[in-house]
Amino acid sequence: MTDLLEATRHGDQAASNALFTLIYDDLRALARRHVGASAPARLQTTSLVNEACLRLVGASALPFRDRRHLFAVAARAMRQIAVDHARTALTQKRGGGIKPLELQEQLAGAQLPEDSDQVVALDEALDRLAEFNPRMAQIVELRFFGGLDLEDIEPLLGVGTRTLKRDWRVARAFLYDILNDERA
Repeated sequence: MTDLLEATRHGDQAASNALFTLIYDDLRALARRHVGASAPARLQTTSLVNEACLRLVGASALPFRDRRHLFAVAARAMRQIAVDHARTALTQKRGGGIKPLELQEQLAGAQLPEDSDQVVALDEALDRLAEFNPRMAQIVELRFFGGLDLEDIEPLLGVGTRTLKRDWRVARAFLYDILNDERA
């Protein structure tokens, strides 16, 4: 994979294709954690993976350092796709109140909320968190959308586990306050 990443950085299209063929199943597993097949209007796993691959190939000028970095970028792409899908669904269907969304430890790597309002509210709350503390927003994004553990995030962000745990707690509290203020 390291050789494929390096060749992709230098514009080798064949290497890029081979790389995405190699990681496609891993991307599907990542997407499957977030996309439920229960509601027909929901974003489908295959659609999410294919769109993420297209965005990653389009961003092939990005120098993916390693596998973890590639999956971090893929998680961000999946977040953006899910939010775009939710916003589109909201333009087609208005009404109803925003249901609470709590970011608890067990939600890391869980399915995205089925309610489009919740996905959009979470995205907006993450944007506000990023203004307050970009690293905390990255941690939430990598945990919630990327399904990564703190141990996986540690080398990506270059901070210790204790700092990550503290940031994760503060970020959850910050997002909880924002999401509950919007409901009131």
